[in-house]
Amino acid sequence: MPKRNSKQSAVKRNGKLVHRAPFDFKSDITWRIFRIMSEFIDGFEFLADVRRPVTFFGSARIPLGTRYYREAQQLATKLGRAGFTIITGGGPGIMEAGNKGAVRAKAESVGLNIQLPYEQRINKFVKKGIGFYYFFSRKVMLSTSAQAYVFFPGGYGTLDEFFTIITLIQTGKMERRPILLYGQEFWEPLDAFIRQTLVKDRHIDWDDAKLYAIVDSVAAAAKIVTSSKERRHWFM
Repeated sequence: MPKRNSKQSAVKRNGKLVHRAPFDFKSDITWRIFRIMSEFIDGFEFLADVRRPVTFFGSARIPLGTRYYREAQQLATKLGRAGFTIITGGGPGIMEAGNKGAVRAKAESVGLNIQLPYEQRINKFVKKGIGFYYFFSRKVMLSTSAQAYVFFPGGYGTLDEFFTIITLIQTGKMERRPILLYGQEFWEPLDAFIRQTLVKDRHIDWDDAKLYAIVDSVAAAAKIVTSSKERRHWFM
């Protein structure tokens, strides 16, 4: 197998000398593997000293002044004052609200941002942040780094994280911990589908539908989180 390099090279084709474009080393699988490894190493080191973390998930498109933005901020402030670290995806919307609430409580405000060509830049309320190129490495850090998880209304990304975490708990890959779905009106249809279709058709057990709880107020969410068991080992 010919050795690849980033320098421009020339080859003969049909007896003629043809210049070949420079090899883009960033497209090479070996380079990608090392980049993935570095994101995992950097991510684990970044989170190693975080204490009593609570991760907030939710839409990047929920604007300032709306109910869920306001209540995410209030919950983060309440938990921050109780000694918890607030972790978010580092972007706008619910993520910004969570980090903003943590800052108001003078608590640790952590952001695990994703590099996107649009929509998401790390918000100004993140006081300790790290960026990821790959969604899956960021997802591992968000999915395994908390004492409790709070899911506000969101889209595909929020649902992806929710189902990943409950699957890890269901299959015994992760210790059980509070998983809160915040907003009864938003989450009840999904809850109904899980109970009336997945459980009824025996795709999951009845106990699997009890891995999460729907809450509809800051007080209810805070009570569950603050009474949860503190984890000595943050990973898994």
